[in-house]
Amino acid sequence: MQHQLDSKTHHSRQILLSLLFIVVLVLGLLYAKWVPYFQKSFVAASTHNIGNAIVGNGHLGKALPWFSLSLGWNFTKAYFLAIYKAFIVALLVGSLVQVLLPVRTIRKYMGGDKFSNSFWAMLMGVPTMMCTCCTAPVAVGLKRSKASTRSVVSFFLANPLLNPATLIFMGFVLGWNYTIFRLIMGIIVVLLVSWFISKVAKEKMVNVPDNKMFDPIEYDDKSLFTRWLEALGKLMLESIPAYVVIVFILGCFQGLIFPAVANLSNNPILGVIGLAILGTLFVIPTAGEIPIIQTLLALGLTPAFVGTLIIALPALSIVSLSLIKPAFSWKSISYMFCAIVVMSIISGILGAIIL
Repeated sequence: MQHQLDSKTHHSRQILLSLLFIVVLVLGLLYAKWVPYFQKSFVAASTHNIGNAIVGNGHLGKALPWFSLSLGWNFTKAYFLAIYKAFIVALLVGSLVQVLLPVRTIRKYMGGDKFSNSFWAMLMGVPTMMCTCCTAPVAVGLKRSKASTRSVVSFFLANPLLNPATLIFMGFVLGWNYTIFRLIMGIIVVLLVSWFISKVAKEKMVNVPDNKMFDPIEYDDKSLFTRWLEALGKLMLESIPAYVVIVFILGCFQGLIFPAVANLSNNPILGVIGLAILGTLFVIPTAGEIPIIQTLLALGLTPAFVGTLIIALPALSIVSLSLIKPAFSWKSISYMFCAIVVMSIISGILGAIIL
């Protein structure tokens, strides 16, 4: 009788903790994503513009010094003003997922190495609508909560590539043909790359006891609040210092990373390959690729380059790759980078034909 009572109490507690996580997630997304993007969609629809390109301090396409501290500072400031709300939410969600959600729940939907796990993880990444860097702390939290490599990569890539707000902005600003192209290519990239990484990663899926009572909360003597503070503090130490430093360095070297469009047009093949590599390394906020592509189109950028950047810019960055290091080996990270570069090149080739 006492065992049944304890089991019922434990189950009720888990339901309450899961509901608390959902409330925090929804409120955070309303604050950082859903409401601001809903308002911004009207601006995009009426003006066909969502602001200046973050690269080059709004002067993309012009020759920039190969190194500039002032450009680095301006870029860093503009970048963090654009993403700080989402990053705060990401840290909260990434830490809370480790202490509020039962491991067996995450394992059920994201613990396997099947297509269904990858597909569900991709769908879960659509409403959160984060850029690749803001998604990283959540991805780390999911990995520590026993989600499989394939599921985590799907979630990680789906956020920036299948962001519904970005797709809507892209339609209003660039044209709906770009939105359809990005949506189809985004789904292909998410599912293919997550499958590929799961094949090369050492640990493909997790082994968690099927015992219904299994839950780290039950076997940890520390209070819930203490464990959450530890998880949050660990994420902050692993992410914030590297985040700031790498963003500043990238900003300082904008002139070296993104040369004038004229230089890219001299050799289309090398241009596509170069943009695939540099675009995958560079960091932008959510939907930051849209004003960059809009500016470059006005300067004569070819569809092949657009097709390349439409995947390379949002999918990854050197910053997000450094932020997911606590959850992935260097081998997996290297393969992920190479896979996105290759898919960006393929996207560029298809863009030259379709766009």
